Amino acid sequence: MEERSETSQPGSPGVGPPRETFGALFIRFLRFGLMAWGGPTAQIAMIREELVDRERWVDGARFNRVLGVYQALPGPEAHELCVYFGMLSRGRIGAVLAGLGFMLPGLALMLLCAWLYVATGLKQWWLGAAFAGMQPAAVALIGRGVVRIGWHALKTRPWSWLAAAGGAAGEVAGVPFWIGLVGGGAVGAAAAIDRRLLAAAAAAVWLGGAIAWWSESEHRHAVGAEAGSAAWKPSNGGCVFEHFDKPATERFIATGLKAGLLSFGGAYTAIPFVEAEAVGSKIDPRHSSGWVTHQQFLDGLAIGGILPAPMVIFGTFVGFLGGGVAGALLMTAGIFLPAFGFTLIGHRVFERIVDEPRVHGLLDGVTAAVVGIMGTTAARIAAHSLDGPLEAAIAVVAFVVLWRWRDRWATVVVVLGAGTIGIGAHMLRGW
Repeated sequence: MEERSETSQPGSPGVGPPRETFGALFIRFLRFGLMAWGGPTAQIAMIREELVDRERWVDGARFNRVLGVYQALPGPEAHELCVYFGMLSRGRIGAVLAGLGFMLPGLALMLLCAWLYVATGLKQWWLGAAFAGMQPAAVALIGRGVVRIGWHALKTRPWSWLAAAGGAAGEVAGVPFWIGLVGGGAVGAAAAIDRRLLAAAAAAVWLGGAIAWWSESEHRHAVGAEAGSAAWKPSNGGCVFEHFDKPATERFIATGLKAGLLSFGGAYTAIPFVEAEAVGSKIDPRHSSGWVTHQQFLDGLAIGGILPAPMVIFGTFVGFLGGGVAGALLMTAGIFLPAFGFTLIGHRVFERIVDEPRVHGLLDGVTAAVVGIMGTTAARIAAHSLDGPLEAAIAVVAFVVLWRWRDRWATVVVVLGAGTIGIGAHMLRGW
């Protein structure tokens, strides 16, 4: 029988992380990073499938509650889960190795893309065609992740569908992410003490608040939706830089830290913080205090959305354009430091929260609300990305293959295969 870590759960035979060597742990999460296509939903589903469903590092109910805790914290939740599992297996050193392993592939690829962007504008026809083919496959990954996570989080609790519906309604209405979490948590907490009328009232009040917010949300998710749903396009005319002043070195890490500490709800909520610093004035870009144009910022978001990495890796691109490799690394460090720090410093506190039966209902409600938010986001991305029969066909076929083929390399094969189809379709149109 495989040796389990001392952190195995009491009363749960056979459940607990294996005590791997530091090298094996790093390689495991490096592999996760190499296959992290499709954004946080697909990444979380991939982590759950291997570490929870297949290897039983924790049981499914505990994973849902851990996910609820990390969803309530700022930063990229998939990366934070990797740090958490590394902590379970080999303590703080394991947490650092797991987090670094997961982020390094995306960091390296984004550095390469940023360098190519500056050098060439990424105008090679085959690269754009490959990205156009990969995007429907990424949509399929997101869809598969929503279904798998939703199945585990919603199937046994009728009230959880109320929390999920509320999360979806809030996302459509454009309410801040934390309102969805509070609403879902309130429904779950009320249901846990078996006060069904209270649960229904909490759901009704929260949904009413989300609907009332609708009238004040005319510009909801404007930048995030554009970045998450638009097909990859380089700036018109390639990479043409304005004559901005080069920012001070400390500005890169300060901007990254602001995004990492204030991005409640994931990468999309980090966008305005980075944009405010990197682009500056939206009224008159000629007097911007930033170092990139608005179009260059959007290009970085689009590229970050299709790489196997947390979406916040777009900060690496923005930092590179302002300060080269040093600027990219400083910005990246600022964004990811909080994601490491929460677990390294607060792991025991978070574990006590997860172990406390009185908060299980609240955490289950938070997770259910997150499923609703994920589903709405996936539907919006699909609606904007699948703008033709070929894209829709690639997404459907990719979803079916990913659903039925459970091999660990299925994601890489499907995404690269979709990119090949994109190149082939471009060539056929040219003929």
